[in-house]
Amino acid sequence: MTKSSKIAALAQPESFEAASAELEKIVAAMEAGQMSLEASLAAYQRGVELLQYCQNKLQSAQQQVQILEADMLKNFTRPDIDER
Repeated sequence: MTKSSKIAALAQPESFEAASAELEKIVAAMEAGQMSLEASLAAYQRGVELLQYCQNKLQSAQQQVQILEADMLKNFTRPDIDER
Protein backbone atom coordinates (compact mmCIF):
# COMPACT_ATOMS: atom_id res chain seq x y z
CA MET A 1 0.00 0.00 0.00
CA THR A 2 1.23 3.51 -0.73
CA LYS A 3 1.62 6.15 1.93
CA SER A 4 -1.57 7.91 0.79
CA SER A 5 -3.44 4.59 0.93
CA LYS A 6 -2.31 4.03 4.50
CA ILE A 7 -3.50 7.52 5.47
CA ALA A 8 -6.85 6.89 3.76
CA ALA A 9 -7.19 3.67 5.71
CA LEU A 10 -7.14 5.66 8.95
CA ALA A 11 -9.71 8.23 7.82
CA GLN A 12 -13.48 7.96 8.16
CA PRO A 13 -15.28 8.07 4.82
CA GLU A 14 -16.96 11.34 3.91
CA SER A 15 -20.24 9.62 3.11
CA PHE A 16 -21.92 6.31 2.37
CA GLU A 17 -21.27 6.86 -1.32
CA ALA A 18 -17.56 7.55 -0.75
CA ALA A 19 -17.24 4.44 1.40
CA SER A 20 -19.02 2.34 -1.19
CA ALA A 21 -16.79 3.65 -3.98
CA GLU A 22 -13.64 2.99 -1.95
CA LEU A 23 -14.87 -0.50 -1.14
CA GLU A 24 -15.48 -1.20 -4.84
CA LYS A 25 -11.91 -0.10 -5.65
CA ILE A 26 -10.53 -2.38 -2.96
CA VAL A 27 -12.52 -5.34 -4.27
CA ALA A 28 -11.36 -4.68 -7.83
CA ALA A 29 -7.73 -4.42 -6.73
CA MET A 30 -7.95 -7.62 -4.72
CA GLU A 31 -9.67 -9.48 -7.55
CA ALA A 32 -6.89 -8.42 -9.92
CA GLY A 33 -4.54 -10.53 -7.81
CA GLN A 34 -1.58 -8.17 -8.08
CA MET A 35 -1.30 -7.23 -4.40
CA SER A 36 1.33 -8.50 -2.00
CA LEU A 37 0.24 -10.46 1.04
CA GLU A 38 0.71 -7.44 3.32
CA ALA A 39 -1.20 -5.16 0.96
CA SER A 40 -3.98 -7.74 0.65
CA LEU A 41 -4.33 -7.99 4.42
CA ALA A 42 -4.38 -4.21 4.81
CA ALA A 43 -6.93 -3.89 2.01
CA TYR A 44 -9.08 -6.61 3.57
CA GLN A 45 -8.97 -4.83 6.93
CA ARG A 46 -9.94 -1.52 5.31
CA GLY A 47 -12.71 -3.30 3.44
CA VAL A 48 -14.12 -4.66 6.70
CA GLU A 49 -14.03 -1.15 8.20
CA LEU A 50 -15.82 0.28 5.18
CA LEU A 51 -18.39 -2.51 5.19
CA GLN A 52 -19.18 -1.86 8.85
CA TYR A 53 -19.45 1.87 8.16
CA CYS A 54 -21.87 1.24 5.27
CA GLN A 55 -23.94 -1.23 7.28
CA ASN A 56 -24.24 1.27 10.15
CA LYS A 57 -25.29 4.03 7.75
CA LEU A 58 -27.88 1.77 6.13
CA GLN A 59 -29.24 0.66 9.50
CA SER A 60 -29.50 4.26 10.63
CA ALA A 61 -31.31 5.24 7.44
CA GLN A 62 -33.68 2.29 7.82
CA GLN A 63 -34.50 3.34 11.38
CA GLN A 64 -35.16 6.89 10.24
CA VAL A 65 -37.50 5.67 7.51
CA GLN A 66 -39.38 3.48 10.00
CA ILE A 67 -39.78 6.43 12.36
CA LEU A 68 -40.99 8.66 9.55
CA GLU A 69 -43.42 6.03 8.30
CA ALA A 70 -44.79 5.40 11.78
CA ASP A 71 -45.24 9.11 12.37
CA MET A 72 -46.97 9.59 9.04
CA LEU A 73 -49.28 6.65 9.59
CA LYS A 74 -50.34 7.96 12.99
CA ASN A 75 -51.07 11.49 11.82
CA PHE A 76 -52.50 10.76 8.39
CA THR A 77 -56.19 11.53 8.00
CA ARG A 78 -58.12 12.22 4.86
CA PRO A 79 -60.25 15.30 5.34
CA ASP A 80 -62.35 14.49 2.24
CA ILE A 81 -63.74 11.35 3.97
CA ASP A 82 -65.22 13.42 6.80
CA GLU A 83 -66.80 15.89 4.34
CA ARG A 84 -68.90 13.27 2.55
